[in-house]
Amino acid sequence: MLLHFYKMTGAGNDFVMVDNRDLSLSSVLDRETIEALCDRRFGIGADGLIAVEPSQGKGGIVRMRYYNADGGEAEMCGNGARCFGNFAAALLHHDKTAPLPFETMAGVVTATFEKDGNVTVNLTNPHSMQLFVLNADPTVGADVHFLNTGVPHAVAFLDKLEGLDISRLGAYLRYHEAFSPKGTNANFARILSPGHIAIRTYERGVEDETLACGTGMTACALLHAVLTDAPSPIQVDVAGGDTLKVGFQRTGDRFTDVTLTGPADLVFTGDIQI
Repeated sequence: MLLHFYKMTGAGNDFVMVDNRDLSLSSVLDRETIEALCDRRFGIGADGLIAVEPSQGKGGIVRMRYYNADGGEAEMCGNGARCFGNFAAALLHHDKTAPLPFETMAGVVTATFEKDGNVTVNLTNPHSMQLFVLNADPTVGADVHFLNTGVPHAVAFLDKLEGLDISRLGAYLRYHEAFSPKGTNANFARILSPGHIAIRTYERGVEDETLACGTGMTACALLHAVLTDAPSPIQVDVAGGDTLKVGFQRTGDRFTDVTLTGPADLVFTGDIQI
């Protein structure tokens, strides 16, 4: 079968995008095939695959299905959601002066299209915040906090990010017993100035560092707000070189109206035999 695909990137977090509105791809996009398509040596290469599917009547115009590079389906991806918004808008000939709501496993997400070409998505309300899950962890060299922003994230604030062995430290937190049994994504952040941070992320499912992670930068930004009382919005520099913006409403340790704004760009299209 010849599969037509689109390759998109959201601040360096890259995705294979496919149109499955007629559900004709459902039987062929199994875990093994998705993993092969995301392979950077023998496939297209990506951090994940995203499919556009019909709405299930839960409040969205269409449905977003997100799969990590290992082929496993995940609840949500912030950078992927922005790419999905742009991709779905093109497929549907959607008027970008109007928001585009779509369904995810984490709930309904709405994409809003900015005049500068960036895309803003609202994220589901974060939950399960735990400060100081690990106190002055000797391997990480810092306290480790936790927040679920659609998917689970461990966050450590460090004095520097350069020279870190993200693969080693990320895997250490990803499989740490404190986050068992499902594990967690792992983020390492540095405060550049009040309300401005830089991060590096190890993604569960990719099992390595990625150039950006939308839910990860959101978790880091919100925890930065709690720990330092920084106001909304918070700027986040990612390893891919872009600076994104996390907005929110805060009442104590509770957050609502969380948004993520940044680029969502088409890289190329193509066909591949599967």
